[in-house]
Amino acid sequence: MTLPQLKYIVAIDQYGHFGKAAEACGLTQSTLSLMVKKMEEELDVRIFDRDAHPVSATEMGRKIIDQAKVVLYNVEQIKEMTRSEKETQSGPLRIALISTVSPVLVPGVYKYFGNRHPSISLQIEEMLTGTIKDKLRKAEVDMGILTGPVNDPDLLEIPLYHERFLAYVSPENPAYALESIRRESLAQQPIWIIRDGMRQLVPGDLKDREFTYERFFEGGRVGILIQVVNENGGITIVPETHAGFILYSQQHCLRPIIDPVPSRTISLAIRNDYIHQAKLNAVVDAVKSIIPGTLLEGNIRQGRLKI
Repeated sequence: MTLPQLKYIVAIDQYGHFGKAAEACGLTQSTLSLMVKKMEEELDVRIFDRDAHPVSATEMGRKIIDQAKVVLYNVEQIKEMTRSEKETQSGPLRIALISTVSPVLVPGVYKYFGNRHPSISLQIEEMLTGTIKDKLRKAEVDMGILTGPVNDPDLLEIPLYHERFLAYVSPENPAYALESIRRESLAQQPIWIIRDGMRQLVPGDLKDREFTYERFFEGGRVGILIQVVNENGGITIVPETHAGFILYSQQHCLRPIIDPVPSRTISLAIRNDYIHQAKLNAVVDAVKSIIPGTLLEGNIRQGRLKI
């Protein structure tokens, strides 16, 4: 079994087609098929179901491919250790993040890297928290930005910033007359949330024992909830960093929540074996250029990180 063979099976899995994978690898389809067949014979297992369209991995093949991705990632890590810092400030950087930090961070991160690190090819994609963790473990993304605590022994968590949640209240709602809303009173009425991805908007009760603020936003965008309140009345919950996206004419609808103040920490997650120090610091510096200093976590605010 060779590193090129590992690259070939990962490519076939990515493209779902031997011909397209061969083209991407710079091989003929017959050569690629022969190399994969030799690997299957060596391991005495079928990696792909060639009768499926598109080509798909067998149950054991999926495990082999997932491990191959990790091996190839670690090989790249070894190469990275021998490069100069200038060289490490180039190449692809794959970042996955949850939807509620996307509008806050993505525009500024692209601008920061475009100005400071144009040689880095930034690839950013929104994902659910569970998907981010899974792709980090499989080395399919380099970094994840999500709500902490991450609680995963395979991942290293670096807190980036801490923010409160605010209530966005319709002028028709009795709570609009209040300067602040106590958590207790908030729990006594329905709150507009998005559940099960983007499939439905439903009133949610804060007395729900399974309630977490992250659950409000896991599959949807805060802007949609704002529009729902504007059209239908009621209340929704808004992360503090989104307050600036609300129209000036609607800022009067925001109210602080107190006793206790609900909040969340946004963290950067990487694999425990991640060694791209320069790229890590570049992402942290990008976040520092976007998030107000009062929200940044202590270590981030003070200086560069070391891993």
